[in-house]
Amino acid sequence: RNKIHIIDIRETLRGLLRAQRFLSKVVAEGHAVLFVGTKRQAREIIKRYAEQCGMPYVTERWLGGTLTNFRTIRSRVRRLEELEALMNSPDWERYSKKMRATLMREWRKINRNLGGIRNMERLPGALVVVDVRKEINALREARALGIPTVCLIDTDGDPDLCSIPIPGNDDGMRAIELIIAKLAEAVEEGKRGRKEPASEPVAAQASAATVASPPAESQAAAASQPAPAQGEQATPAAPAATDAASPAAPVASSADETSEAPAEA
Repeated sequence: RNKIHIIDIRETLRGLLRAQRFLSKVVAEGHAVLFVGTKRQAREIIKRYAEQCGMPYVTERWLGGTLTNFRTIRSRVRRLEELEALMNSPDWERYSKKMRATLMREWRKINRNLGGIRNMERLPGALVVVDVRKEINALREARALGIPTVCLIDTDGDPDLCSIPIPGNDDGMRAIELIIAKLAEAVEEGKRGRKEPASEPVAAQASAATVASPPAESQAAAASQPAPAQGEQATPAAPAATDAASPAAPVASSADETSEAPAEA
């Protein structure tokens, strides 16, 4: 009435809680969340909180095909990195003033549009959007690829365009900051809940197997030693040889006695 729209704060709270749980789950599974807000009231807020939680963002113009033609977008990001490497190299001074101005203008244009998603190596797991009417192109691309969206939606927006709507004022800076700050906290909570890499348990198992198995040299030394059964048989063999040799002494002595007997006679 009188151009004043009243929003049920309970619905806002319900949508915010659903969005927080969903984003925490998505981030905990290892996916990224893309923050999108190109309207003037949301640019600085989106950029600040997205950088705070380490997620990609779009605050300037949404380029067509950012999601559906992601391979081309990545090629432009590589071009941005090439320009930065060239500007930081000693060869930069060898270019003419006009050429440097041209390259700097190209760098500024690419960095303005793609600087926020330069570290996004693959498609995001979810989108956080402010104002569904202004970001209709981003929502259409996300729907075409099956990417869920969390949207701060005003009374003039269509809730069917997003997966999880959060009713609220998408024109007020304080309202936008309140919602985005809570969603950023959910993203950070999801990052803390990510599982440990699988390489550490494998390394632990390998070290345990190494400790459990004896070295090859000790195994070879153990194999070269005679078995206990063989040792027990070899021990009585020595007395047998002694017994066989002991009767020979009396035989020799008797022979001597017979040889001495005629001499006495």
